[in-house]
Amino acid sequence: MQPIVHTRRGAVRGVRDDSGVAAFKGIPYAAPPVGPLRLAAPRPPAGWDGVREATAHGPTAPHAPYVPPFDRLIPEAHIPGDDCLNLNVWTPDPAGRLPVMVWVHGGAFANGSGSVAGYDGTAFARDGVVLVTLNYRLGADGFLHLDGTPDNRGLLDQIAALEWVRDNIAAFGGDPDRVTVFGESAGAMSIGALLAMPRAAGLFRRAILQSGAAHHSLTPATARRVTDQLARMLGVPATSAALAAVPTEQLLTAQQKLRAAVSARPDPELWGEVVHNLMPFEPVVDGDSLPQAPADVLTRAAEAGTDLLVGSNSDEFRLFVVPTGVIGHVTEEALRRTAAGYGLDPDRALPVYREQRPGASPGDLLAALVTDWFYRVPAIRLAEAHAGRRPGGVFLYEFAWRPPTFDGLLGAAHATELPFVFDNLGDEAFLPLLGPALPQQIADAMHGAWVSFATTGTPGWPAYTTGTRTTMRFDTVSTAVDDPRPQERAVWEGVR
Repeated sequence: MQPIVHTRRGAVRGVRDDSGVAAFKGIPYAAPPVGPLRLAAPRPPAGWDGVREATAHGPTAPHAPYVPPFDRLIPEAHIPGDDCLNLNVWTPDPAGRLPVMVWVHGGAFANGSGSVAGYDGTAFARDGVVLVTLNYRLGADGFLHLDGTPDNRGLLDQIAALEWVRDNIAAFGGDPDRVTVFGESAGAMSIGALLAMPRAAGLFRRAILQSGAAHHSLTPATARRVTDQLARMLGVPATSAALAAVPTEQLLTAQQKLRAAVSARPDPELWGEVVHNLMPFEPVVDGDSLPQAPADVLTRAAEAGTDLLVGSNSDEFRLFVVPTGVIGHVTEEALRRTAAGYGLDPDRALPVYREQRPGASPGDLLAALVTDWFYRVPAIRLAEAHAGRRPGGVFLYEFAWRPPTFDGLLGAAHATELPFVFDNLGDEAFLPLLGPALPQQIADAMHGAWVSFATTGTPGWPAYTTGTRTTMRFDTVSTAVDDPRPQERAVWEGVR
C-alpha cells in the first residue's frame, strides 16, 4: 500500500521505494500564479477532497532554456502547467520527528527548478532527514521591480513554502523546530536575503549557503533601469498591467535578450550595479519585504541564533569561461579593467594572484579574481560577521575537486559540488560537466557533513573564527585547513 499523509489542505498519496523512503511530489504550497495572481504575493492554495496523487513532479516555474553550452552542462527540468508553486518531500518515516532540510535551487534567478533529478532527496531520507525541494517564480514574474506590485515575489514564494513546511512537515515525520534551509548559487543568494527578511524570521534554525552569500541585491533605482530596458525590448509601457499582459513565451525570449545585452555592454551608466553580477533579476531592497541590503545586516542571523554553513568552490568562474572558450581570449587590458571595476588597484592586486599561479594566463587570473569577488569573499564576509556575534555558530568550506572534463581545465567550477551534496553520483545528467566515475569518498564526506549540520548543528570540523579561519577543503582527501590563500583574501579588505 502506498503511503498517505494528511496535510492541512487535504490528503496526498506518495510512493515508497524498496529502501522504505517515501516520496510525495508536486504538492501545492500556494495558488497558481496566473491571471490576477501572476504578479501578486503568493496566496494559499485551494483545498481538495479525497486523496490527491503526489507521485510525479508538478509544473515548474516558466523559464527559458540555458543558452549553449550551458544547456548541456547544467541539468534542467521543464514541466508545463499553471500550478508551479509546488514542492516535493522525501521521508524515511512519516511517524518520526526528524530534522528537515529545505532545498532552494539556483539558476541566476531566471532558471532552475526543484524538480531536477539530481535533487532527488532519497539519500538524505536514507540518512534520517526529511528533504523538501521547491519551485518559486523566476525572472520577471519573480523579481522584476514594478510599481503597484510587491517586490521579491520569488522570495515571498520561498517564504510561503517555508510556512507550508512549518504547518505541515510534522505529518511527514519532520520536526518543524529543526529546519535547515540550503541552496546553491541564486538559491544561496536567496537565503542570504531571507536572513535579512523579517517575514522569514523563525522559519528555519540553520542555513547552508553554497556558492552565494548575502552580497547580491539591487537598489530600486537599478531595478527600475532593468524594468525600463525590458519594457523597451517588448515595446510596451513599463507598468505591471502592460507586462502582465505579455504572453509568457514572449517574455522569456525578451529576458534572454536582456541578459545578453547586459553581458555585451556592461555599462554602469546603463545598468548600475547589475554590471558586477551580470544578473538583471536579483532581490530588490524595497524597504518593505527586504528593508535593507543583506550585506548591510550580516549580523542579523547571528543575533537570531541561526547556525550557518557557508562556502564556495575553488574555481567557480571557470564554468563561464572554459566551456565557452572565453578564457583564451582575455587580454591583460581586460584583466586590469575588471580588477579596477571591482574597486581594486590592479598594480597591487594582480601581482598577488600571479604569485600564487606561476604561468597563469590573463584568463586564468580573471577567473580567479571573479571567483573571489562573486563567491569566496562574500562567504568569508558572512562568516566573519557571524563569528563575531555567535562564536561557534558558523562553519566555512571550500569544494576543491577538479574533474577531468575539458582536458582538466574546468577546475572546481560553479555547480560541480551538487551531485556530491545530494550523494546522487549516478545521475547521468552531470556527465557532460563532470565525467564518469565520480569519487564516492567526496560524497561521503560532503553529504555526511550536510546531514550532520542539519542534525546536530556541527558539520564535523572546528567552527570559523577570525583567528584561525578554519575551512574544510573537500577533495579526494578532505581535510580542514586554516586560512587558505590569505594573501588573496587580504587584497579585498575594505573593498568587498
